[in-house]
Amino acid sequence: MMASSPAFSASALKVLDPDKDGTVDLAEAKAAASKLFDKLDGDHDGTLDARELRGRLGKADFSAANPDNDRTIDKTEYLALVEKRFAAANPDNDGTLDAKELASPAGKALLKLLL
Repeated sequence: MMASSPAFSASALKVLDPDKDGTVDLAEAKAAASKLFDKLDGDHDGTLDARELRGRLGKADFSAANPDNDRTIDKTEYLALVEKRFAAANPDNDGTLDAKELASPAGKALLKLLL
């Protein structure tokens, strides 16, 4: 699905960092996630099912992101998961992710929801 090299993290950072400060903050992550959600929502019903997510989430993650158990994730649930993964990828709690943090396992999990 995506490369796991530091170069990939740096190029992902360029895409996700519109203010060009060298980091991704939560607002930038949520903006990218919202765009991806809309792109993945092929039937335009405002939700994503497992097929539309195409391997971006495992079964356990999908279930955890779907507290109402309706077998779909709406944008609110999707952005809540993005926020959770952002926090996991931000061990220094500075509110931003740099290329190194995006290259971590938690950062890669977040990127699956953004790109």
